[in-house]
Amino acid sequence: MDYPYVPVVRSASLNGYLDLAQSVGLDAHAMLRRAGLSPRSLENPETPLSTAAVSALMEHSAQASGVEDFGLRLAARRQLSNLGPISLVLKEEPTARAALDTLCRYLRLLNASLLTRIEEHGDRLVIREEILVEQTASTRQSMELAVGVMFRILRELLGLQWKAVRVCFNHRPPRDTKAHRAFFGTTVDFNSEFNGIVCHTADLQAPMAGHNPEMARFAREYLDRALSGQHQSTKATVRQLIAALLPGGRCTSQQVAQHLGVDRRTIHRHLAKEGETFATLLQSVRSELAMRQVQDSDLPLAEVAQLLGFAAPAAFSHWFRGTFGCSVTAWRTQEKAKAAVRQGQP
Repeated sequence: MDYPYVPVVRSASLNGYLDLAQSVGLDAHAMLRRAGLSPRSLENPETPLSTAAVSALMEHSAQASGVEDFGLRLAARRQLSNLGPISLVLKEEPTARAALDTLCRYLRLLNASLLTRIEEHGDRLVIREEILVEQTASTRQSMELAVGVMFRILRELLGLQWKAVRVCFNHRPPRDTKAHRAFFGTTVDFNSEFNGIVCHTADLQAPMAGHNPEMARFAREYLDRALSGQHQSTKATVRQLIAALLPGGRCTSQQVAQHLGVDRRTIHRHLAKEGETFATLLQSVRSELAMRQVQDSDLPLAEVAQLLGFAAPAAFSHWFRGTFGCSVTAWRTQEKAKAAVRQGQP
């Protein structure tokens, strides 16, 4: 029997959650059960957890505790060693840039819903991150956790003296940004066009101390065996490519097929076997990303339209009303009112 593909993340992603939840006055076990997770699942760091459930846990915990930087606080408890065998390979790479490439290669062994891309723009290197969990609920806390963990990884690889150029988040700023500035030690831009970290390219190309390729070989062989034994559905792969291609405005089945090195008919055939079509996946990813942009950020509609691959704001507005039954402005007003009620504001 074929079971539906469910994106998962290692339970190590919640390392430190129990202590953090208790420190902010939460019943950690009750919060886990509310999200559909068993407290016992955190005992083994390799236990696979639903990424949607983990995302819901993070959002519920932030709301229930009133701690807006909950995701960052959890990231602060994270170390490179929490990545498991991958950490052995990263520490033995010749440069941090090579370590990033390696991390991207094995990322789905850690978190099947986290999409990380690296772009070089002259003397700047941009690490972009996006979370796809097949739901329209906010992923603000999960995103801050992901970017925070990436920052901690770079800091551990490059040394405490390393500084990012700036850190960016799609969502609107919290009421107080001091915790974010203190954590990252640099400019933090909110309502940005992407989530991620901007670095000096030269910093990541400098040789890392202790490079030992022989030491990393054994861990790499283990990870390659794990990667080859892990099946990622065509649906999951296409969803990730759609999210990556949408901002460029050229997200078609032909473009996706070219990135995968196959023809368009092959893509449609494989998706049909999984009960999917390219059109439904495009609509699903667009809806998921649109809801987050509208709910969590204050970006102008023209910028949101561009990020979602629309040629003009009018086309985006028409699509949004047809998909969600109201205008973007009306939706934002409703969501802000709901958020105020949750936070006990008048």
